[in-house]
Amino acid sequence: MGEDKKEEVCCCCEKHKERSDNEYRDLMNRLKRIEGQVRGIQGMLEKNAYCIDILVQVSAINAALNSFNKKLLANHIETCVAENIREGNDDVIQELVNVLPKLMK
Repeated sequence: MGEDKKEEVCCCCEKHKERSDNEYRDLMNRLKRIEGQVRGIQGMLEKNAYCIDILVQVSAINAALNSFNKKLLANHIETCVAENIREGNDDVIQELVNVLPKLMK
């Protein structure tokens, strides 16, 4: 049963990244702001806010998520990718090439 629960909690893969306290705090703060924005839209919907007002807020969330992705991607390139290349692991380049189209949708 413990393993089943572990599989449910793990969302993606076996790789892990140790983040500095500053990087962790910055990324978490960004996500918490986005979470607050989403809750704000829920409240707007509950109060029958005007469609355009909601759409503007959704656009702001999309921009915030894009900003989060840019920050995370930059951190990834500066740390994970650079370290792997220095260690001779060029597979990380193909991994990055494969993920970029997903980020550019």
